[in-house]
Amino acid sequence: MRIDAHQHFWQISRGDYDWLTPELGAIYRDFDYTDLAPLMDSHQVLGSVLVQAAASYAETQYLLQLAAQHDRILAVVGWVDFASCDVRQQIEALALRPKLRGLRPMIQDIDDVDWMLNDDLSDAFEAMIEQNLCFDALVLPEHLKNLQRLIDRYPTLKVVIDHGAKPKIAKQFFEPWATQIAKFADYPNVYCKLSGLVTEANAHWQISDIKPYIEHLIKTFGTERLIWGSDWPVLNLAADYARWISTSEALLNALTDAQKEQIFGANAIRFYDIKIPAELSTVLSPELSPELPPEIQQL
Repeated sequence: MRIDAHQHFWQISRGDYDWLTPELGAIYRDFDYTDLAPLMDSHQVLGSVLVQAAASYAETQYLLQLAAQHDRILAVVGWVDFASCDVRQQIEALALRPKLRGLRPMIQDIDDVDWMLNDDLSDAFEAMIEQNLCFDALVLPEHLKNLQRLIDRYPTLKVVIDHGAKPKIAKQFFEPWATQIAKFADYPNVYCKLSGLVTEANAHWQISDIKPYIEHLIKTFGTERLIWGSDWPVLNLAADYARWISTSEALLNALTDAQKEQIFGANAIRFYDIKIPAELSTVLSPELSPELPPEIQQL
């Protein structure tokens, strides 16, 4: 039984999504729970982590409302303005919402490559640590050096690198990405998402194009700190849900069943401190159940 640790919903009429334009074709429409639920049913996905897609506090409130309506939305990664003068109060308020488990500034879209190291962001990072919230690092390869400096500055911050830091697979650039991301091997508080990679490949990608990058991430993070996700519906630009599932299974085929259970679900539960509702926990596979936190309870 899988957990999709990275997916999005959006409603274009909300006006939050500056990046979402008609040129994106297949994903330029509303996506909501009724679109995802049949895909999860078809592929034995228990639930998901719903991740922000707009630099908007209002969108985070919208996502939290959706999560309150659907048990299978297990956690939400939201957004706040990290540079706001009242960011600590905003984070404290959001942390009271039971499914808010992380925050994600959209670093890949910020022109200043050094942004994350700005001193005026310290209140945000310190508040996240105090509230036991996770930091989803939406970064590109050029951000990895600064991300390492940030983690050295806040060694107790729980961090997950989204989409493997988006290596330039289409151009077959393995370095310097490989060397830079390997430096996180010795940081036990840093995880990495096995997601969003096919949209970094060329339009006619094959499993062989993705394989070296996946193997390097397994070597770097081990099976204990890799978290599987779909990045749906952005995924639809390069594949569909079924193809990403089959690709993931093929690339992880050499692992043991226990290792695959970690990547496909147990690591997400542990990292985001997910509480599985009682009505869902009964369908978890026996291999996954021992990995669940002992405090699992009905929400």
